[in-house]
Amino acid sequence: MLNSPIGRLRIISILEALSFIYLLFCSIYLKRMMGDDSAIRVPGMIHGVLFCVYCMALYQAMEKAGWTIKTAFLIFLTSLVPIVPFFIEGWLKKEDHRACPRPE
Repeated sequence: MLNSPIGRLRIISILEALSFIYLLFCSIYLKRMMGDDSAIRVPGMIHGVLFCVYCMALYQAMEKAGWTIKTAFLIFLTSLVPIVPFFIEGWLKKEDHRACPRPE
């Protein structure tokens, strides 16, 4: 899975989505309800780094798979909604097998 750009995109996509969900629900809750201003700093930085890595992985996957800008942009849009990356996981897996066939 880590041997191909699309496989790396799949893993980073899930990690980025999980960090986004954590940031939205846990960190914001801690900041607003408990008054802990530092609750967002570290998770926010982790999410920001993962988002940048996601964008780089998306570009590499686009190059390897031969996706159009439109396809890559639609995949990018999925990263903006917290749970959508989990739904495109199956499609990315099929694309990974299509673009990078494994020897049997």
